[in-house]
Amino acid sequence: MNAFTKTWLSIGTLSDIPLRGARCVKHGDLTIAIFRTTDNQIYALEDRCPHRNGPLSQGIVHDGCVTCPLHNWVISLETGKAAGADEGATRTFPVKLDGTIILLGIGLAADAESGR
Repeated sequence: MNAFTKTWLSIGTLSDIPLRGARCVKHGDLTIAIFRTTDNQIYALEDRCPHRNGPLSQGIVHDGCVTCPLHNWVISLETGKAAGADEGATRTFPVKLDGTIILLGIGLAADAESGR
């Protein structure tokens, strides 16, 4: 039996997120950044760099990653992990598209079920 209950929340449409950009949604005390890559892949990460809590949503999206605007840490959009010699990770969330509607999975960590 699964101890988690996942809820899919409709958070907007694909066109709400700029290419190579992000928008934030709030869920309780949590701020979640929704990222869109040039090939229309959507990812969701907690809007907090593992280095100094910088706002990842204000970073540069490139090559499946986002670069934190504060100290240039590169974070994988898929795993939330820091790249290169940097260590740390930010929380990821499952996200999927239903046509052009973006659905965010709340209640189950992305590493347990990707939702893709």
